Amino acid sequence: MESDYEPHLSTNDDYHKKCEAMVELESGKFGCSHYRRRCKIRAPCCDEIFDCRHCHNESKNSFEVDPVDRHDVPRHDLKRVICSMCSTEQDIQQNCIQCGVCMGKYFCSKCNFFDDDVSKKQYHCDECGICRTGGKENFFHCNKCGCCYSIMLKDSHNCIEKAMHHNCPVCFEFLFDTTKDITVLRCGHTIHLECVKEMERHFQYSCPVCSKSYCDMSRVWKKLDEEVAATPMPQTYQNKMVWILCNDCGKTSEVNFHIVAHKCLKCKSYNTRQTQGGPVSYSSRIAERVQ
Repeated sequence: MESDYEPHLSTNDDYHKKCEAMVELESGKFGCSHYRRRCKIRAPCCDEIFDCRHCHNESKNSFEVDPVDRHDVPRHDLKRVICSMCSTEQDIQQNCIQCGVCMGKYFCSKCNFFDDDVSKKQYHCDECGICRTGGKENFFHCNKCGCCYSIMLKDSHNCIEKAMHHNCPVCFEFLFDTTKDITVLRCGHTIHLECVKEMERHFQYSCPVCSKSYCDMSRVWKKLDEEVAATPMPQTYQNKMVWILCNDCGKTSEVNFHIVAHKCLKCKSYNTRQTQGGPVSYSSRIAERVQ
């Protein structure tokens, strides 16, 4: 026996269905190259409208802009957003007061931040004062470094005060709030991952900040041993001695001069530089200047 009974959603079910529909409405179709979201921002610094603060900063810091007028938008000072669906300007909130659309599946009222791509696993770090990506369970905040690191580095990273509160030493973008992937070198200095790959493409394997090797160079040092052995120096230079400073271990050594490279006597690294003299002579010059 067939029944013509049709179940009806309760008022509560209708409400939840409507909310889900508003969340998914045009999801992923609005935004910019930095974020997918259904709103724009009004910059409090110049009262202009942009897709996001990164779009603002790129526009206001371009070479076409007078250096005197270049500036970044203070993210925590944002007060107004414009819904991309109905163009209603309003105070910062997750859902539009006019059409009800969710302007960002991830929303942080502390950072005034919206993003529809929740696959990034965004989370807010109170110590950093900004939102991070990658999942809170996968990161820890180092109070000395002043930034979040992968939990895999919790007991092994070298602490450097405010390690990410500076520009990338290669591309000069400010690292603390960059949207690009960052890596921590052995020495503790931070740099964009893509910038490290670019350095490797140019056979650069030392930190651009402190010059320490950031990867295992033992095979390279072995090749240099062979190269040095295969390149005898002329008789005039065989007894010539020079002082070197090792970039890897920080020790000074007096070694035989060689045209190919100079090897550290302590750690056997070839990542060295020639200096004017050893520790004793250096101290002597300082003493002479003081006198």
